[in-house]
Amino acid sequence: MTEERNESLNDTIRRAQAGDAQAMDELVKGNIALVKYIVKRYLGRGKEYDDLFQLGCMGLVKSIRNFDTSYGVAFSTYAVPVIMGEIRRFLRDDGAIRVSRSIRDKARLVMQCVESFEETALRHPSMGEIAQATGLSSEEVLLAMNAMKPLRSLDETLSEDGSMTLRDTIGVDPSDEIDKRLEMRRLLKNLPEEEKRLLIRRYVYRDTQTEIAKDMGISQVQVSRMESRLVEKLRKQARVEA
Repeated sequence: MTEERNESLNDTIRRAQAGDAQAMDELVKGNIALVKYIVKRYLGRGKEYDDLFQLGCMGLVKSIRNFDTSYGVAFSTYAVPVIMGEIRRFLRDDGAIRVSRSIRDKARLVMQCVESFEETALRHPSMGEIAQATGLSSEEVLLAMNAMKPLRSLDETLSEDGSMTLRDTIGVDPSDEIDKRLEMRRLLKNLPEEEKRLLIRRYVYRDTQTEIAKDMGISQVQVSRMESRLVEKLRKQARVEA
């Protein structure tokens, strides 16, 4: 009986991974109790229950999308550390900046839009698509997404060779930053979709190489090498066109 139940669950997971929104909804509803149980372990750390619950749900959806039914383990065994990881990333900086209720509401709206888009279109939406679907401006979308990311160290290196840190970018003229974003968009235009996604996740969404590696099914070292090659390619392209 247990084997039949597991096979039925695995079948639902495979359908959800193939884009079946109803199957995804069924899995999320069926595992909400697990999310709530995990969230309770992280209460009392200065964060609201709703925020932690939302992060837990994000971890649940991520575990559904990435679970390999051939692992030979129960789905919950795989899902628990993924859900906990989402919450821990949010809590790992003791000096995390508190954001306003308005920004948190916008962040939830953006996350819901992204999840809905990925389920139907089977790809990550662009900034413009998120803005259009939510009615927010591009700046509001960026602010909302950044608000859900942990605080980063000012001495964290942004370039592969360690020559630039986050501290170096403080005080940059906003108009210069806009010009850089427009230039980046132009350079990304002709890249293959996989390379484009990698750079956007690293430099727009600020995902770590480890997070990207897990999603792509490769090692962190491979992601690092790929990123280095892409950055160098874009630098050469920019020099040629200058």
